[in-house]
Amino acid sequence: MGIVSANMAVSLDLVGAGRDQSLEHPFGPHVGHRLHTWMLEHREDSEAEIAGILHARAYIMGRHMFGPDRGDWDLDWQGWWGEEPPYHAPVFVLCSRAREPLVMAGGTTFHFVTDGPESALAQARDAAGDGDVSIAGGVSTLNAYLAAQVVDELRLHVVPFTVGGGLRVFDGAGDLAWSPVSSRTTPHVTHLVYRRADS
Repeated sequence: MGIVSANMAVSLDLVGAGRDQSLEHPFGPHVGHRLHTWMLEHREDSEAEIAGILHARAYIMGRHMFGPDRGDWDLDWQGWWGEEPPYHAPVFVLCSRAREPLVMAGGTTFHFVTDGPESALAQARDAAGDGDVSIAGGVSTLNAYLAAQVVDELRLHVVPFTVGGGLRVFDGAGDLAWSPVSSRTTPHVTHLVYRRADS
């Protein structure tokens, strides 16, 4: 069986998303796209880490990672990634409102899970077979899985600025112990990898 990994781009103060997220400002107007310039504008410096993000055989994300809307689904919305999302695998979206699976080009199918994180993880593990499952975000979803102590490997991509407020990794996750595995720094981001101490 594969591992459960998680990737999260964060500021120096561990903020993974700012306040007031919207269609125009997916990570909040104060944060903008600064958390992801290392992926979008300097991809060549972090090719191995990006490949690691896309190595999983199934993914889990929260509803707000999938899209900006709240309440009833906007069925015209198909995610932030265009017709061919980068996952090329099943993606299980945690939500409170049912929606039919959304089949996209390139092998990505979004499945909308209304019965909680444990069910989403079971479905993702089943879909992944002996491959890895990745927690793709956002912060609240990651923190729920950290609190459940099911994340085997945590990969934080730390961008050198502070936000001062927002959604922080580890908030409400409890007392956790991790072992450092590796670190690598570029001019735009520091990649930190940890393994759960008991895994």
